[in-house]
Amino acid sequence: MFRKNLDEYSGILLAERTDSRIASSIHMFGMGFDIAVIWINSQYKVVDAKIARRWRPMYFPKKPAQFVLETHVNRMMDFYIGDSVEIKNGK
Repeated sequence: MFRKNLDEYSGILLAERTDSRIASSIHMFGMGFDIAVIWINSQYKVVDAKIARRWRPMYFPKKPAQFVLETHVNRMMDFYIGDSVEIKNGK
């Protein structure tokens, strides 16, 4: 929030305790640009993906998700519903 832009290969991965539609929802308050949002469930499958517009306040995934990847809109085409993803520890 409150950033002016996002590098194409940057983003943030948010993790919840369990799969949920409510807990994995996002808001766009304070955002000055659009982002790609990819929802991933506990089996590491992409369950939804959307471009989140800065003028729309809330987004919920179509199916429950445990992880939310927020990244640059140009990365949207790298993820499709049903894809398997691998999440590695950054250490």
